[in-house]
Amino acid sequence: MTATRTQTDARTITDAQATQLLVDLVSTPSLSMHEHACAALLTARMSALGLESFIDASGSAVGVRGDRSPDATEIVLLGHIDTVPGVVPVRMEGDVFYGRGSVDAKGPLAAFTIAAGRAALPPGVRVRVIGAVEEESATSKGARFAATNYRADACIIGEPSGVEGVTLGYKGRLIARLDLETDSSHSAGPEATAAELAFEVWSRVRAACEARTAGSNRIFDQVQTRLRSIHSDHDGLADRAVLTIGFRIPPGVLPTELEAICAEATSNIGARSNWHFVGHEVAHVADRSNVVVRALMGAIRSETSVGREQLPQHSPTPNPRLHRGGGFGMTPTPKLKTGTSDMNVIGPIWNCPIAAYGPGDSSLDHTPNEHIRISEYLASIRILTRAIEAIAGDLL
Repeated sequence: MTATRTQTDARTITDAQATQLLVDLVSTPSLSMHEHACAALLTARMSALGLESFIDASGSAVGVRGDRSPDATEIVLLGHIDTVPGVVPVRMEGDVFYGRGSVDAKGPLAAFTIAAGRAALPPGVRVRVIGAVEEESATSKGARFAATNYRADACIIGEPSGVEGVTLGYKGRLIARLDLETDSSHSAGPEATAAELAFEVWSRVRAACEARTAGSNRIFDQVQTRLRSIHSDHDGLADRAVLTIGFRIPPGVLPTELEAICAEATSNIGARSNWHFVGHEVAHVADRSNVVVRALMGAIRSETSVGREQLPQHSPTPNPRLHRGGGFGMTPTPKLKTGTSDMNVIGPIWNCPIAAYGPGDSSLDHTPNEHIRISEYLASIRILTRAIEAIAGDLL
């Protein structure tokens, strides 16, 4: 791999450059497993902003700044560069920027890049930004490569938490596919069709999962099941059905337990059946008193205003915390997410202080209306810059 470095003072990076990076990243398609063009763009911009940059063996974009000695303290900012399918026309409407990936998660990744370039790093500290590939796929190729090829003394995962949110944990995941087959029978006969049997299996699995965490009041502590797809057909000799179930798994429950529930649901179903399981992830929750969480929360409290020159001329439903003048302190909000992220991959292996942070409303993830506010994006960069500096000071 070839690394490049510029000698310019990265702390002079302007808000206009920060906004342009976001626009250009979102404007460059990067469907999961097809991220190369966007990774090449990001590494070129990283180099121009003062980071040593390269595309690693997984295809992820990587930028490094600071002390390169082997024993230096390393702060990793790990976002993801891939997106789900779907075209959201790229456009700017006042303070609001629309486009696929603007929230999930090129907004956080662009904020990481700018903050890494702006932060004042003391001797003995470096920061590494990773735009990981395939986070939106069950493979998580970029994060799995990073977990075994890089190290971290502290890590921030780039996911939308909202400018005031700090995500402490994510539920685990399992995806189960059932292939079920019976001999064909007459439609007027008493035999159940493969589709009916598949639905019976789904009902058994859902009931068993609800019973597994029946005493839990919070959604985060419950096993969530979703019937993602069901399809049936026949060829005159065999009747077939294919069923896909998605599980969101709370702390204390392992994916193997849900595999056992699935197996039990088909043990006496009266049809030939075969399960396939992918996407095994265990829930991961960070200690809310760790150095990363403390730094992010302190940096959020210190974000007192947005400069008047940054106020949008036209912005629907503005955020008063970002748009009003005068001093005020933002209120950090710890969150637990029912989805998964690369924290599930990285957290158990690196076993370092960790949290997830990034601008954007996560309810807009994967939607046709995905958009982010530029004022929030710029505020998140200031917060991340202060947080990086605080983490560096605490770890030395």
